[in-house]
Amino acid sequence: MRFKVDIHFNLKDLKINKVIRALVLADLFFWGGWGIINPIMALFIVGRVAGATVLTVGLASAMYWIVKAVFQIPVALYLDRLDGERGDFKALVFGLALAGFAAMTFPIISSTWGLFAAVFLQAIAYGLYTPSWSALFSRHLDRDHYAFDWSLDSTTIGIASGVAALVGGTIADLLGFNAVFILTSILSFVSAGVLLVMPGLVLPRVTTPNQPIIPEHTPGTPKM
Repeated sequence: MRFKVDIHFNLKDLKINKVIRALVLADLFFWGGWGIINPIMALFIVGRVAGATVLTVGLASAMYWIVKAVFQIPVALYLDRLDGERGDFKALVFGLALAGFAAMTFPIISSTWGLFAAVFLQAIAYGLYTPSWSALFSRHLDRDHYAFDWSLDSTTIGIASGVAALVGGTIADLLGFNAVFILTSILSFVSAGVLLVMPGLVLPRVTTPNQPIIPEHTPGTPKM
C-alpha cells in the first residue's frame, strides 16, 4: 500500500494581518520578560525572603495558579457580554501593565506575606491577560491558516521563553536578582506599549451581528 502526501508551501499564503502580528509581538516581549524570572524564582524566594522554605515556593506557585484560574472565568464572562473589542483591548493592556507593576514589587519583598501579595498581583494580571488576549487573537485569525497563526504564537513564546531562561540565569549570576525583575517589568510595559502604538488596533463597536469589523481579520469571510 502506497501513500502520497502532496504538500504545497507558498510564503505568499502566510501573510499575517496586523492584529495577529501585534498580538504575537506583544507575546514575544511579555513571555520573554517573565521567562527571565522562571529559572531563578525558587532561588530568589529561598535565598531572599525571610523565613521562606521550599514549602513556601510550592505555596506561592499553588496560589498563583489557583487565583489565576478562578479569576479569569468572571473576566471572560464579562468580556463576552461587551459589544465590540474595546473592552478586550483595555483589559489586555491593563493586564500587561499590571504584570509590569507586579514584577517591580518582587525586589522590595521582605516577608512571606509580601511574597504572597506580589504573586497574587501577578495572578490577577495573568487573569486579565489570558481571556482578553485569547478573545482578540481568536477573532482575527487569518482565513485558511488558523493553525499557522496559533503555531506562530506558540513558537514565538517557546523561543522567547527558552532564550529568556538563559538570559535570566546569566543576569542573576552577574548582576543579581533585582536586575532580573526590573528587566521583566520593562518588557511587560513594552508589551503593552506595542499594542498602544499600533495604529488602528482599537477597533470600533460592532453595529450589526456578525458584521465584519475589518474583512481581512474576520474568520470565514472572503479574502480582500
